[in-house]
Amino acid sequence: MMTLAIHDQRLAKPGSQNAALRDYDSVRRAIAFISENWRAQPTIEAMADAAGVTPDELHHLFRRWASITPKAFMQALTLDHAKGLLRDSASILDAALDSGLSGPGRLHDLFVTHEAMSPGEWKNGGAGLTLRYGFHPSPFGTAIVIATDRGLSGLAFADPGEEKAALADMTRRWPNAIYVEDHEGTAPLAARIFDTKLWRPDQPLRVVMIGTDFEVRVWETLLKIPMGRAVSYSDIACNINNPKASRAVGAAVGRNPVSFVVPCHRALGKSGTLTGYHWGITRKQAMLGWEAGQLGMQ
Repeated sequence: MMTLAIHDQRLAKPGSQNAALRDYDSVRRAIAFISENWRAQPTIEAMADAAGVTPDELHHLFRRWASITPKAFMQALTLDHAKGLLRDSASILDAALDSGLSGPGRLHDLFVTHEAMSPGEWKNGGAGLTLRYGFHPSPFGTAIVIATDRGLSGLAFADPGEEKAALADMTRRWPNAIYVEDHEGTAPLAARIFDTKLWRPDQPLRVVMIGTDFEVRVWETLLKIPMGRAVSYSDIACNINNPKASRAVGAAVGRNPVSFVVPCHRALGKSGTLTGYHWGITRKQAMLGWEAGQLGMQ
């Protein structure tokens, strides 16, 4: 039986004074407006009004949050941009097979090594596993970081007031594990994930994947997608030698428990459409736009 310790006070007001969370709350509202109105190319005044800030505040907010202007972010959300991310996607995956997950192919990205739990550990619902978790501010809202002694095993996101539900969603994946809140213990992992200065090849982030064999193969393929690019579900299906499994691939992508680090947000529809995302389509858009800003700083 699952054991779970939750401090309700922290969940009620997670990082209420934290600048990163305040930034994302305003960014989230701006992104939702932009995603619905980008075809009309709205003015910065209209974006700012939707976000509840002044145009000057919105400009500085986006520069601080993603190192790009609101206009550049809007361009990063257009359908043409999404289609551009997909260009040569199949060859990108082929090249990644030869470059390794922590080599030149991930020059602009998190440096990650990974391992998979045994099928038995997945089938028994995590029985015998102790999973530590903590709530941390991030560029994409409150991050729920979950770890085993072997490395990062879960990363989820939540908007204000949804933290408890997001944690419950994660614990249902491994119902027989023991869950212990450990904010201090998971804080270094959160810093390693969201502080780009710590993205170093000589200190790879270890990820432990807990899922079926098929899911793990899909997640391993996601790790091969460089920042600033995307692939379609059919590309992933072909990469794992199961070209007719696009629908199953989509389901496996949706069950990815390590958001952002295992970049399921870089999986798009074949036409470049921003298809559904377990942690919300607005957050998926935010991640793609944020990454565009990071690449612009290179």
